[in-house]
Amino acid sequence: MKARLRKVLHDFGEKFWIVPALLVCGGIVSAMSLVQVDRSGIIPAWLLEDWLYNGGGTGARTLLGAVASSTIGVAGTVFSITIAALSLAAGQMGPRLLRNFTRDRGNQITLGVFLGTFAYSLVVLRTVRSEAEGAFVPHLSLSVAIALALLSVATLVYFVGHMSNRINVDTVIELVSNDLRNAIVRLATDKEQHETPPDEIWLTATPIFDSRCGYLQHIDYEGLADWAAERRTAMRLLIRPGNYVFPGAPIALIEPHVEGADRAIYTATALGSRQAGADDVEFAVRQLVEVAVRALSPGINDPFTAISVLDRLGASLCEVARLRLPTNVIIRSNRCVLVVPSVDYEGLTDASFHMIRQNASGKPSVLIRMLQVLTSVAGCERDVVRVRSLKRHAGLVLSDAERDVPNASDLYDVRKAHHEFERMVSGGPTALLGTL
Repeated sequence: MKARLRKVLHDFGEKFWIVPALLVCGGIVSAMSLVQVDRSGIIPAWLLEDWLYNGGGTGARTLLGAVASSTIGVAGTVFSITIAALSLAAGQMGPRLLRNFTRDRGNQITLGVFLGTFAYSLVVLRTVRSEAEGAFVPHLSLSVAIALALLSVATLVYFVGHMSNRINVDTVIELVSNDLRNAIVRLATDKEQHETPPDEIWLTATPIFDSRCGYLQHIDYEGLADWAAERRTAMRLLIRPGNYVFPGAPIALIEPHVEGADRAIYTATALGSRQAGADDVEFAVRQLVEVAVRALSPGINDPFTAISVLDRLGASLCEVARLRLPTNVIIRSNRCVLVVPSVDYEGLTDASFHMIRQNASGKPSVLIRMLQVLTSVAGCERDVVRVRSLKRHAGLVLSDAERDVPNASDLYDVRKAHHEFERMVSGGPTALLGTL
């Protein structure tokens, strides 16, 4: 149940309409409350004469009508600008990055301010009465309407600057890299992790099948582990967050077999139609990689953006250097009860570099920068297994360059960058002193 609740809360937090809807409701409630204050007669006469709106009913209706019509018109313009920005982002940076625009609080608040002001003005307008109708002018409510109109003007100025900054590719890259760093901080740990049990213990396990389909977004690890511990069994999931669940395919192994295991997995997991980055570090990596791959396409041909992405990926791997990636092995009463596939360092580096390297074929500037990033990461990393993974990627870059870079001078620069990587691995930062 926790996994499903987390999915609902995660999806709810990324809905574009939530904040505008709340501000519209706030405008309606504020209008009704302030009108009641005006009706109560508790407003001092000096405040009414010196500070609040003190015109008649005709002027009040004209003012509220002008505020309502102008704010709803500007709201339409804001919506149009947002759609244009989304189209630009989808074309140049990939449709999966649209969530960074739709969940942006600045866009949501801007639209909400205009719609909330419009709703506020309409509610107050319906209470204004002329002399022939009973003469009621809500002076406090009208003054607040004027303040909201001025706030809308300031919000419009803010929105223009905010949106022009948001569609900048460097800003988008920085936002996605922040998501990656947050995912690393959330999932990685500096604590000792339990070793993954050998595969031999699952040779006689019973497979569990799932009839659902979709991307695995959330898992209630503790709840599923408690279920297995209570029944003195062990369970190994065959997929992890970010993987696609195929209908009828095995989703887990259980040893020994216990009735109700399929129902327990169903309750402890939440699927969706798209990947989500809450429990999946590689999701944010793939978002960054998509920006780089599109930048390297012949239609765009922007190696500077790809280099910027490589810098962010290298920074994230340097942060991982001081942390341990979770093994997702849960122990209860000194026995393993749950094993979930986890992201390992090799998978993280593969997701970071493979597609960029494959699409940077024949682009020595990007290949050289990739080797420089690998050199910096190797300078941070002390784990032998992880350094071996970095060496594998450096070798792949050199191999691609020797095959696809025709210019001898460019190839020399790539080989030089690879040589510096080897010196960093073998001798540390001091080995590069002669080349700095």
